[in-house]
Amino acid sequence: MRVLFIFLDGVGLGTDDQSINPFACAKTPNLDNLFGGRKLITGSVPFESDQATLLALDAGLGVAGLPQSATGQAALLTGLNVPALIGEHYGPKPNPRIAEIIKADNIFKRMTSAGKSAALLNAYPSRYFHGLESGKRLLSAIPLAVTSAGLPLFTQEDFFRHDAMSADFTGEGWRTMLGYEDAPVLSPRAAGQMLARLACNYDFSMFEYWASDYAGHGQEMTKAVELIETFDKVLGGLLESWPMKDGLILITSDHGNLEDLSTRRHTTAMVPGIVIGHDRSIFCEGLNDLTCAAPGIEEAVTRT
Repeated sequence: MRVLFIFLDGVGLGTDDQSINPFACAKTPNLDNLFGGRKLITGSVPFESDQATLLALDAGLGVAGLPQSATGQAALLTGLNVPALIGEHYGPKPNPRIAEIIKADNIFKRMTSAGKSAALLNAYPSRYFHGLESGKRLLSAIPLAVTSAGLPLFTQEDFFRHDAMSADFTGEGWRTMLGYEDAPVLSPRAAGQMLARLACNYDFSMFEYWASDYAGHGQEMTKAVELIETFDKVLGGLLESWPMKDGLILITSDHGNLEDLSTRRHTTAMVPGIVIGHDRSIFCEGLNDLTCAAPGIEEAVTRT
């Protein structure tokens, strides 16, 4: 079984309140189709259709305070209750204790140990690697897990060859934010189709989308709605090309944020657990918090 894990940073399940929750007012025909016309909000959970299951996952993991990125992502990557292990929610980047936990064991290391192919599909510009080499930039949890497994991070050369994805899906950010005027740009639908093509090269692949967390902190409804609608179009292209019979897509997050624009802070909301694919029943059993993702992925990939 092939698994694609799409990680949406800072996305919780919020209320059906269009004044604060962009998911309540965004036009998302592809998500709506998966969930029988329901929006990605608290009142839609749980739900199951022929193609997909929607669950609510606990990001708090029994630890007081607002969930944070480093501990939440570490829990997703390792299957361990990392906030409980270190006694707090922590982020955004891993501290030495969290980094030690991630490097010791994570889903990428498990894949390579089992002889399975794995990759993080994001491409990184040259300045990212220069920042790491100079010590001015620290690895966040997901690329730390990748490199600890001895796997490479994709480069701008990979991106220009269409062998890796832009962090904003379409590639527009490489032109407008990074200054690469000749960067390839795709429509959202084409980006989703490319995501499917790339993911099918691996037993396990992951894509990290961090713009959702930034939009939540920014508290701008128009931008947040635009971001969600773009993601929905990407999802449409992905589903057109995805092998439903022998592949699973997991979409989830590390903490709430984007679903409540009344605050700049993270929230204590449950996060969506979206599982897409025909053979997903075993994967969905017991999927109730962030620690369930890594063991579920390992079981799905290695049992076949």
